[in-house]
Amino acid sequence: MPDSARVAAQGVVHLPEIDAVPDLTDHYFLRTKQVVERFGDKEVTYAVFMRRPVISTPRLVIEFLEKAARERGVRFQIELVHQEGEWVGAGDPMLYITGSLKHLVDLETLYLQRLGPPCVAAYNAYVMCQELPKVAFLAMDARHCAGAEMAEMMAYAASVGSAAARDEVGAVGFIGNATTETAHYFGQERGLGTMPHALIGYAGSTVRAAEMYHETFPNEPITILVDYFGNEISDSLAVARRFPELAAAGRLSVRLDTHGGRYVEGLDLAQSYAVLERHAPKSIRGYRTEAELRYLVGTGVSAAAIWAVRKALDKAGFRKVKIVGSSGFSPAKCRMMAAANAPLDVVGTGSYLPDQWSETYATADIVAYDGVPLVKLGREFLLKKRSEADEASGG
Repeated sequence: MPDSARVAAQGVVHLPEIDAVPDLTDHYFLRTKQVVERFGDKEVTYAVFMRRPVISTPRLVIEFLEKAARERGVRFQIELVHQEGEWVGAGDPMLYITGSLKHLVDLETLYLQRLGPPCVAAYNAYVMCQELPKVAFLAMDARHCAGAEMAEMMAYAASVGSAAARDEVGAVGFIGNATTETAHYFGQERGLGTMPHALIGYAGSTVRAAEMYHETFPNEPITILVDYFGNEISDSLAVARRFPELAAAGRLSVRLDTHGGRYVEGLDLAQSYAVLERHAPKSIRGYRTEAELRYLVGTGVSAAAIWAVRKALDKAGFRKVKIVGSSGFSPAKCRMMAAANAPLDVVGTGSYLPDQWSETYATADIVAYDGVPLVKLGREFLLKKRSEADEASGG
């Protein structure tokens, strides 16, 4: 496993208790286990693969299998065909697992749950970081996840995809995430982030929220939300004027999180086109799909909106105030931000989470029983891949 694709700091990985497997796994695996116990065990080899291109994220699977083997007093041989952070083609086995059928058959449900979703999320995170290599990303997906286990898988995935983009294109990538529980995947001791919209409402004004935050955390940089009252440009300037020292030191950021129901202050469709015509004309010349145009000149946090805020800050002398973009920053949106060379410093996103959950389904098939190759009809390609792997390893 390449060092650059490893997580900088190792934290606690939450794995299911092995005693709980019977309640968590598919019932037909339990029935199969009982049949094997009655008629005799066999050594089997599973090939584990996905039906779409992904980035390999095997760590949680391997740690779960190793834990299960230890607690059951057996040994599983795990052959990792694609190392963490490597590209994997559709149908290309990521790993082979060899061991007792009795002890492997009831684990399939649980290890597949920990493979498919992270692989797709890592792929998405990689694409986003590759498209915007000079922009830092914050993983803000936790509140969109279905519980702590998914949040851990997604944090791990973002760290792997980010590391792959860092290796390939020198991207800044993901520098942290929202929760302390999974901050270790990004080499951090705690989660990152400053304030939600609730604090702006509580304070009664954007400037007052910034003042309250600064009084509470006087030694920390400030990232202030500026869309609560629909005055993104006015409030950005007001906060910068209130804290000129922080602004001059590059310790003040404004976060744009404008929802898709309206334009950023001072813009409409025609004015958005005009902004990009001045600052990124190539982005709006030529054919664009409706979705691409929405990211460029539409409502919400568009490329035109980011350019408008940047130029307003620069004109007022606040060139070191940073811009954080959030709200729907998916791979497709990041691609359009790159096309418009949008002046973003940081992107806060949870949109690398898999969009279509059916794409996350990982599959495991047995390809050998007691060393004899055998697989269900139509999956012979797994046998071929197994042969190639054996040849490469001298087996």
